[in-house]
Amino acid sequence: MRFGISTRLFLAMLATAVLTVVLVSGATRWNFQRGFIGYLNELALERMESLVPRLNERYAEAGNWDFLRSNGAERGKWFEMLRPVSGPTLPANTVGPGTVLTSDLTGAMLRLGVLDTQMQWVAGFRGIRPDMLRRAISFKGETVGWLVLAPFQSVSDGGDQRFGEGQARATIAISVLAVLMAALIAWWVSRRLAAPVRLVAAATHKLAAGDHAVRVEVDSPDEVGQLARDFNHLAHTLERNEALRREFVADVSHELRTPLAVLRGELEALEDGVRVLDAQAVKSLQGEVRQLGQLVDDLYELALTDVGALSYRMAPLDLCALLREIGESHRHRIEAAGLTLSLDAPAAMVQGDAGRLRQLFDNLLENSRRYTDAPGEIRVSLRAQGRHWQIEIQDSLPGVPEAVLSQMFERFFRVEGSRSRSTGGAGLGLAICRNIVLAHDGSILARTSALGGVSILIELPHEQHA
Repeated sequence: MRFGISTRLFLAMLATAVLTVVLVSGATRWNFQRGFIGYLNELALERMESLVPRLNERYAEAGNWDFLRSNGAERGKWFEMLRPVSGPTLPANTVGPGTVLTSDLTGAMLRLGVLDTQMQWVAGFRGIRPDMLRRAISFKGETVGWLVLAPFQSVSDGGDQRFGEGQARATIAISVLAVLMAALIAWWVSRRLAAPVRLVAAATHKLAAGDHAVRVEVDSPDEVGQLARDFNHLAHTLERNEALRREFVADVSHELRTPLAVLRGELEALEDGVRVLDAQAVKSLQGEVRQLGQLVDDLYELALTDVGALSYRMAPLDLCALLREIGESHRHRIEAAGLTLSLDAPAAMVQGDAGRLRQLFDNLLENSRRYTDAPGEIRVSLRAQGRHWQIEIQDSLPGVPEAVLSQMFERFFRVEGSRSRSTGGAGLGLAICRNIVLAHDGSILARTSALGGVSILIELPHEQHA
C-alpha cells in the first residue's frame, strides 16, 4: 500500500508523539513509585524525630515504661502521644482545645513502636525487624529505650496503594489525552504542509504534459513557497522558450523561403526562356546564393554563441586602439553614405578577445551606417564608469520607438519602416553581439540617442591585474 505525503507525515508525527508520551509516562511512573516510597519514609522519619522529646519527658515523669505497658485505658496514652501537632514540640499531655492539630496520612503512627533496653516490645508496632530505624530514648544521660520505625518497602497499605493507583490512572488519562491532541495537531500540520506540495505536484504533471501556462498560487514565505515560486519561474521560462522556439522556426523558414523563392523564380525564367542566361542573370543568382549563405553562417555562429562553443582567446588589449583601428576601416564607407564619424576614446585596457570585439564593433558600426539617413552623424565615445568601461555608439535620425528598444537584441527582430529587410540582413547580428558582450562579462542595451537615432551602450570590465 502506497501512502501519500500527508499520510506519511501524519504517521511520522503521531508515532513520534506516541513514543514520547510512552517514554515520559513510563519514566514518570517509575520515578513516582521510587520517589513516593522515599517521600513516605522521610515524612515518617520526621514524625519519629518529633516524638523522641515527648518520650524522653514522659519517661522522666514516670521513671519506667509501665505507663505504656498497660493494656487498658493506658493504651490510649500511646495514641495520644502520637497525635501530630503544628508548631514547636509539645508534651503529649499539653494537647488541648487550643492546640492546632495536623493530619498524618503517611501511616507512620501504625509503624512506630517503643522497645526497652532489652529490645523487648513496649508499645506500638509489634513486628520487630532488623531493618527498623531506631532513635535512642535517654534519661539522665543513659539510654532507657528505643523508638523504632518500620520503613516502607512498597506501597502496599490501602490508602497509599489507592493513591498510587490514582496517580497511575491520572497518568494514563493524561497520556491518552496527549496522544489525541498530538494526533489532531499532526493531522492539521500534515494537511497544512502537504497541501501546497500537492498543488505543485499536480501542476508539475500538467507542465510535463505540455501545459506551460499552469501556475501555482502559494503565498508562503517558507521553503514550500519558494518551491512554488521557482516552479512558476520554471513554467514561465519554458513557456517563453517554447514561444521563442516556434518563432525561431517560423522566422528561419521565412528567411530561407525568400531567397529560395527568388532562386526558383530566376531558374524557372531561365528554363522557360523568359530570361536570357547572361552575366546579369548569373550575378543575380549569385547574390541570392550569397544572401542564403550569409543567413546559414549567421545561424551557425548564433548557435555557437548560445551554447558557449564559440572560441575566445582572452588577453589584455588596448580598447582605445582597437576602436580607432575599426573606425578608420569604416570611415570611407560611412563618409560615402553621407555621414560623419567622430571618435572620443582615452586609453583603456580590457581583458578580451580582439577578434570577437572587432566583430562586435564592425557589426554595430555597419548597422549605424546602414540605418542612418544622410546627412547624419555617427558618434563613438569611450569613458570610465566605476569598474567598467562604457562604449557608446550613437547615430542620428531615424530613431526607433522606445517600446521596441528592448527587443532589438532578439533573433530575427527588425524594426518596420526605415530599418527594414530591404536594407538589412536577417536580424541576427545584434543577437550575436549580445552573446559576445556576455562572454566578456559585460552588458549591452539599446536606448534613444541624443542625436535622434539609436544609442548602443556597452559596458566591459576593466582589465583584472593579478
